[in-house]
Amino acid sequence: MNRLAGVTSPYLLQHADNPVDWWPWGPEAFEEAKRRDVPVLLSVGYSACHWCHVMAHESFEDQATADYLNEHFVSVKVDREERPDVDAVYMEAVQAATGQGGWPMTVFLTPDAEPFYFGTYFPPAPRHGMPSFRQVLEGVEQAWSTRRDEVGEVAGKIVRDLAQREISHQGARPPGEQELAQALLGLTREYDPQRGGFAGAPKFPPSMVLEFLLRHHARTGAEGALQMARDTCERMARGGLYDQLGGGFARYSVDRDWVVPHFEKMLYDNALLCRVYAHLWRATGSYLARRVALETADFLMRELRTPEGGFASALDADSDDGTGRSVEGAYYVWRPEQLTAVLGEDDGRLAARYFGVTDEGTFEHGQSVLQLPQSDGVFDAERIESVRSRLLAARAGRPAPGRDDKVVAAWNGLAIAALAETGAYFDRPDLVEAALGAADLIVRVHLDEHARLARTSKDGRVGPNAGILEDYADVAEGFLALASVTGEGVWLDFAGLLLDQVLTRFVDPETGALFDTASDAEQLIRRPQDPTDNATPSGWSAAAAALLGYAAHTGSTSHRTAAERALGIVGTLGPRVPRFVGWGLAAAEALLDGPREVAVVGPAKDDERTAALHRTALLGNAPGAVVAYGTPDGEEFPLLAGRTLVDGAPTAYVCRNFVCDLPVTDPAALKARLDAR
Repeated sequence: MNRLAGVTSPYLLQHADNPVDWWPWGPEAFEEAKRRDVPVLLSVGYSACHWCHVMAHESFEDQATADYLNEHFVSVKVDREERPDVDAVYMEAVQAATGQGGWPMTVFLTPDAEPFYFGTYFPPAPRHGMPSFRQVLEGVEQAWSTRRDEVGEVAGKIVRDLAQREISHQGARPPGEQELAQALLGLTREYDPQRGGFAGAPKFPPSMVLEFLLRHHARTGAEGALQMARDTCERMARGGLYDQLGGGFARYSVDRDWVVPHFEKMLYDNALLCRVYAHLWRATGSYLARRVALETADFLMRELRTPEGGFASALDADSDDGTGRSVEGAYYVWRPEQLTAVLGEDDGRLAARYFGVTDEGTFEHGQSVLQLPQSDGVFDAERIESVRSRLLAARAGRPAPGRDDKVVAAWNGLAIAALAETGAYFDRPDLVEAALGAADLIVRVHLDEHARLARTSKDGRVGPNAGILEDYADVAEGFLALASVTGEGVWLDFAGLLLDQVLTRFVDPETGALFDTASDAEQLIRRPQDPTDNATPSGWSAAAAALLGYAAHTGSTSHRTAAERALGIVGTLGPRVPRFVGWGLAAAEALLDGPREVAVVGPAKDDERTAALHRTALLGNAPGAVVAYGTPDGEEFPLLAGRTLVDGAPTAYVCRNFVCDLPVTDPAALKARLDAR
């Protein structure tokens, strides 16, 4: 029976034809394990995961391995992007037991879903001290058959240990000046001054930390914060992490120098980084930041936009290398002779120098990842643009990486915010329209009549899994950005609906702590709760930021209080582990600054003078500032109530907690107000 054939997850569909008798996550699988009195193999991954593909090919497509699994186990396949709650709970157990984690995640469970043995990738034969997957299966089966009491004791202890991992939050206060200064000092100690970024290899783009650094500079003028952000952004953009032909970023660099990426491209990374580079341009006017922000936005539009108007999750790292083999990075890497074949001798040599392509190669088998190792100023810009466009056209003829077409609500929320702001900053109405299209898809397909979000959709069909905290928070963040950019108050209303769900279903009313799953969600062995950022902002910090922004728009005391209580954990963690609470630190910067509320009123939204004030408001660097835009006493935005024109001219009001400075009518005066510390 092919139980995966009708699912919406592209990752599960990749396994639908395996000889393994896979079950999707659900009570039926565990009931079957109880009926047969066998353990459960839980295999968790995602569609763009290179080692997930490797293990699938080596083991799950192997008939003998499948036969053994089918006889002795109930095998459950989970897409971590559709069920991040399941992934989080068992990854916590894996990391506690082994000191590390990753995907594919391989966990053996009792029929009561209690874990007792863990791992990640297992090879088909013993290798580098690792047992083969078959050896692991045989060992687990033997333990289950002959030492059941011991297995039960181990599983029970793990579940009890997980249950005791409560987050101490009672009475914690949001970070103030001292805690934010300590967080900056901690980041300075971990910063890599030669290469940008933090820590060693592998090196991930520190998107959330960069937002904190930019906001801290805006609020305090700390040049060190801006320097770390600017240099890291330049290093990433000039390295192999960034696609020098098509725009967009790979998931991480395997080395400290940003040279060789792990080639999968994720929606969340590119949405977050598009916004970071747009904000860096806003702060500095950097040409490089402007180019990268726009190229990344264009990558999102060209490569990840779905026919329904949403944005797909990811592009695979692997693709056909032209010989029928699926190889990591094959789509992106070049040899000198390949450049010459496309460009001719002279331009081929130029491209090799410009992009750092060498005879030895910077990747594998004499191939190079394109970089920008030298200053652009020594090359003819028009000729380079011709070279780049011809190489991009030639690359389009290669077999393309697979695309994970599912639409994840949270990641689309991040994309909505990035495209709305980038479109507004750089006069690209097509980007704003794309943000509106994605927001419309979320409302039409993901949001039900009770304002509850579904986590995913595919081909316009809603998935079966409930949204988690990050979905509500990141979509609300996207809607708030849309409201500020478009002046359409309906997006503020939708954000309010989502954040009310956060207050009623995700917040501990006693402490103000947040959970990643709703109070009425499926009960797992532990209710997941993690305030630290990973590759995306934590749901906890994202909710705090969105609650704060909504409160600034509306004056809602309950939303602001919830944001302040949630940020208490950042006051505790920020000085100790600032790299892992960057989004919370960024929200704390907004809280210390107010955040500022800007109301722009004019005789009509399409009035040129009103539009100039509105653009100035959007380009202000004040941390977390919100913008309301419309006609006097516009009912769509509470901030506009009572705001009148001055001498009949379009007027802007800069406020904190709805207490406003004197109104201004000149864009330069508004800019000065917003830049004031």
